[in-house]
Amino acid sequence: MLNNFETDSIFTPEQVLENRGRVAIFIDGSNLFYAALQLGIEIDYTKLLCRLTGGSRLLRSFFYTGVDRTNEKQQGFLLWMRRNGYRVIAKDLVQLPDGSKKANLDVEIAVDMMALVDSYDTAVLVSGDGDLAYAVNSVSYRGVRVEVVSLRSMTSDSLINVSDRYIDLEAIKEDIQKTPRQSYPYRPLSGIGFLEDPRASDGHLEIQE
Repeated sequence: MLNNFETDSIFTPEQVLENRGRVAIFIDGSNLFYAALQLGIEIDYTKLLCRLTGGSRLLRSFFYTGVDRTNEKQQGFLLWMRRNGYRVIAKDLVQLPDGSKKANLDVEIAVDMMALVDSYDTAVLVSGDGDLAYAVNSVSYRGVRVEVVSLRSMTSDSLINVSDRYIDLEAIKEDIQKTPRQSYPYRPLSGIGFLEDPRASDGHLEIQE
């Protein structure tokens, strides 16, 4: 008699995903940026949005990032994001005593997750930050299913333990990375007129912290 989860599960993984209901996506831009560096890939943000939504009804997709207002390349990238299905939450970078720059958006992510908790059924959190474990646990007690997506080596066990499903970015990198000489024939998800090739503006976010 086989006792593993896959054979004893009442529902197949596909059936479970079909019951995700309304989906809200919360992306920690800095965490994703460094995960992509570790994986050696560039993220295709349209592919990412489609992969995370997975055919479910998308309520909203938030992208949280620190910004340098003088960096035109980054401003172009964020404009492209806003016009292609993302609600960008930006916060000015603060220079630390050691010379590095950082913008912590954990509070913003947690507040938005709680504020919208009655409007979505599944939260997809793209972050490995253990500081978000309390917020994840709180929304789960409100009846929300929480999926955490991040690179395993950068993900806190406390965050995985309070989530309903964990997805390693390593496992889906082929689905979300840019391909060589990739063209962008699709229109923005927001319905706004077609933009210039985003490759001109969505390069490395080297100033994100």
